[in-house]
Amino acid sequence: MKVLVIDIGGTHVKVASTDMRVPIKIPSGPTMDAEQMTQQVLAATAGWAYDCISIGYPGPVVHDHPLAEPHNLGAGWIDFPYSKAFGKPIRFINDAAMQALGGYKGGRMLFLGTGTGLGSAMIFDGTVIPLELAHLPYKKGRTYEEYIGLAGLELRGKKRWRKSVIDIITRLQAALICDYVVLGGGNAKLMNNLPNHVIIGANSNAIDGGLKLWQDDKSAPPAESGTTAKAASKATAKPKRSA
Repeated sequence: MKVLVIDIGGTHVKVASTDMRVPIKIPSGPTMDAEQMTQQVLAATAGWAYDCISIGYPGPVVHDHPLAEPHNLGAGWIDFPYSKAFGKPIRFINDAAMQALGGYKGGRMLFLGTGTGLGSAMIFDGTVIPLELAHLPYKKGRTYEEYIGLAGLELRGKKRWRKSVIDIITRLQAALICDYVVLGGGNAKLMNNLPNHVIIGANSNAIDGGLKLWQDDKSAPPAESGTTAKAASKATAKPKRSA
């Protein structure tokens, strides 16, 4: 079975697959809607072979469908007919949860994604728990995302931004009682002198998480003629998605 993985972000849509593990990047931005994303992904992957699709979505997801419009993209994502447009079985997951799944090493893990906005998810003994922490109040009437998202970085500079990242990690780790924190997203690479319990996530985590969504699942579609289903990865624990 071959999987196409689509990781939707506020700056780029990253697309990879079982066979094409290095993602291609499609510019996104505040005007991109679901139809534009679909058309551009189909054009960019013409000729790729895949049986099903994983989509990492920058917002809440319920029953493999977006629940709310994204904050950093255009409108029109909730009611779009994704399965019909792509012609393949599709699984949706929050984009931070997909990255978390790709970087999970067992136990209780908090994931924070510092990109255009702030993504968050937790994996609790193998169960993926998407979180929406970005717009909770933090300081001075501003949210977590306003401090450590891209706007906060550009407004406050690297030094103060790094201090806020560490402070927010400390607060959330204490509140959620997690064993370790994986810091991902495009700006994670700007951090330095991190505590031992904080890990910079690999760039491949989102893609790995998208592939894992279809592993060890009896409902997965059979491989297309001429392809062979691959064995499930040997993970430390079999991840389960929350409802």
